[in-house]
Amino acid sequence: MTSTVLNKVERACTDLVSDGQRITFAAVAARTGLARSTLYRNQTLRALVEHHRRTEHHDTIIAITDELTTLRTAVETLAAKVRRHDTQIRQLTRD
Repeated sequence: MTSTVLNKVERACTDLVSDGQRITFAAVAARTGLARSTLYRNQTLRALVEHHRRTEHHDTIIAITDELTTLRTAVETLAAKVRRHDTQIRQLTRD
């Protein structure tokens, strides 16, 4: 998954809120061109949509906590990718 996809989903959620529409997986899928199954299956994308669904109408400490959880998941995903690339680079330089 690329940051472009994350940005598209984030933009779709904020646009839905701006337009006064409910955030649903179907609405986000329609705005991004992604399949609903992709949004459900990808842990980071699902967390992002669910975060926006929970925080649609309120900004509380719970919303901040949810946002931190979403960001933590995204960082963990990126860290795993960096570790994998680092391992690949080390293997290539040994050969």
